[in-house]
Amino acid sequence: MTKKRSDLLTDQIRQAIDESGLTRYRIAKETGISESALSQFYNGHRGLSMTALNALGEFLQLKIVMVRKPSKKVN
Repeated sequence: MTKKRSDLLTDQIRQAIDESGLTRYRIAKETGISESALSQFYNGHRGLSMTALNALGEFLQLKIVMVRKPSKKVN
């Protein structure tokens, strides 16, 4: 059973990793992200570079969806 994480973007990425059904080893190899960097990110010990985040997003086919609709500006 997958544990529900918070709404933080980093936690959503970690959840996507969990739900992918792939090992972190395979994700690291397929994306070119070092196993150490991916493991440290997954465990909340460090962030990832924009390049690594882009590779991870592309590999996992992630898409950001805005849930809250922007308010209309009144002039």
